[in-house]
Amino acid sequence: MKLYKLFVYTALIALTVVILVPVMWVVMASVKETAEHYGNPWALPTHIHWQNFVNAWTKANMGGYMLHSVAVTALALGILLVVALPAAYCLARFHFVGRKFLNICFMAGLFINVNYIVVPIYLMLSDGDKWLRSWLGSSFLLNNHLVVALVYAATALPFTIYLLTGYFSTLPHDFEEAAYIDGAGYGRTMVQILFPMAKPAIITVILFNFLSFWNEYIIIKTLVTDREQWTLPAGLLNLMQAQQSAAEYGSMYAGLVMVMVPVLVLYICVQKNLTEGMTVGGLKG
Repeated sequence: MKLYKLFVYTALIALTVVILVPVMWVVMASVKETAEHYGNPWALPTHIHWQNFVNAWTKANMGGYMLHSVAVTALALGILLVVALPAAYCLARFHFVGRKFLNICFMAGLFINVNYIVVPIYLMLSDGDKWLRSWLGSSFLLNNHLVVALVYAATALPFTIYLLTGYFSTLPHDFEEAAYIDGAGYGRTMVQILFPMAKPAIITVILFNFLSFWNEYIIIKTLVTDREQWTLPAGLLNLMQAQQSAAEYGSMYAGLVMVMVPVLVLYICVQKNLTEGMTVGGLKG
C-alpha cells in the first residue's frame, strides 16, 4: 500500500510539473525583451517588460479580439443554457412519446465532431446569404457573431443535455411534489427548485463549454472572413505568424498569456463546484 501511494504521489507531482512548467515559461517569456529571447530560454528576465502586453493589446488588436471572444462566448453560453436546461429537465423528469428517440439523437450527437461538418455549415450559410442579398440587398449569416454563437450552442447541445439529463435524473422528486402541492407550476418548479439543486452540474457544463467556445478557432475562421471580427484564438494565430516574421516574441507570448488568464481565473473560481458536479451525480441513487 505504501509503495502504491508513493507511485501515485510521484505520478501526480510529475504531472503537475509537466503542466506548470510550460505555463510558467510562457508567463516568464511574455515579460522579456526581444533580445533576451536569443539567449538562454530558461534565464529569468532582467526586468519585467510590460510593453509586450501593451503592444499585443493595441498594435496586434488583441484587445478587440478579446472583446469579440467575450461577446461570442457569452452569447453562445446564454443560448445554450436557455435551450439545454428546459430540454434536459423534460427528458429527465417526464415520460412522453418520442422521449427515447430524442435521447438517442442527442447521444448520437456526442460522436459528431463539428470540425468534420464545418464546410457544409459554411455552404449552407453562404447560400443563405446569397438568397438574402437577392431579396433584401444585404447579407446576414456570415461575418456575424450571433450566427457563430448559434453554431457554437448547437454543436454543444448533445454533451450539455446528456450531462444535465443524467444529473436531473438523480435528484429526488420530493421537492417537486411539495412545490406542486403548494400550487407551483412546472416552469416555476423547474426554475426555483430544480435549477438551484443542479447548480454543480450547471457550473460544470458552463466551464466545459466556456473552454470549448473560448479556444475554438476553426469555426470562427471559416464563418468570419473579416479579420477585424475574429476572436482571440484566430487573432492569436494571426499574431504568431506576424510576430515570428518580425521577431517580436515578447508580444507573441503576451498574447498567449491573454488567452490563458481568463480560463485559469474561471477555473479557480469554480473548481469546488466543478468537482462536485462531476462526482455527486454518480453517488446519488
